[in-house]
Amino acid sequence: MEESIVPVAPVTVLGIGNIILRDEGFGVRAMEYLEQHWEFSEDEVRLLDGGTLGPELLHFVTGTQHLLILDAVSGDGAPGTAYRFEDDAIMAHFQEKVSSHEIGIQDVLAWLTVTDRAIPNVVVLGMQPYDLSAGLTLSTAMEAALPAFAQRAAEELRAWGVRLVPRAVPHA
Repeated sequence: MEESIVPVAPVTVLGIGNIILRDEGFGVRAMEYLEQHWEFSEDEVRLLDGGTLGPELLHFVTGTQHLLILDAVSGDGAPGTAYRFEDDAIMAHFQEKVSSHEIGIQDVLAWLTVTDRAIPNVVVLGMQPYDLSAGLTLSTAMEAALPAFAQRAAEELRAWGVRLVPRAVPHA
């Protein structure tokens, strides 16, 4: 696979998921929420809508030093359960998944590792979905969870030294 074809920032926030299956699009919606409610330096942070891209994501994350992945996560918990994975737990989680974008993330991280280009810091934040039926909006419960979830994402970014400035008025 090729090197990154897009400019890479030291920190990448990658929202993934299928937005036409309601809560399956939670990662994308969480990334959009971050973008609307906080200001970031474009030289420091790149916000990406990874949608359901698979191995194509390699072009967008190669070279970043910190990768925060936001996703709907199918785990053992009840709907609304929040998850955080890092290091080996990421690959262990994604090995058990079957959605196309989760397979894609597993492939991208594995490829970067075997080619000695592993991203030094990778964290996955996710939430167990309530509703995976067809629809373009999140369920009421997942929509209500966005502010607290985005705050957790902001805390991860701050731990990596990212300066976030809350927007006085959310950006559309």
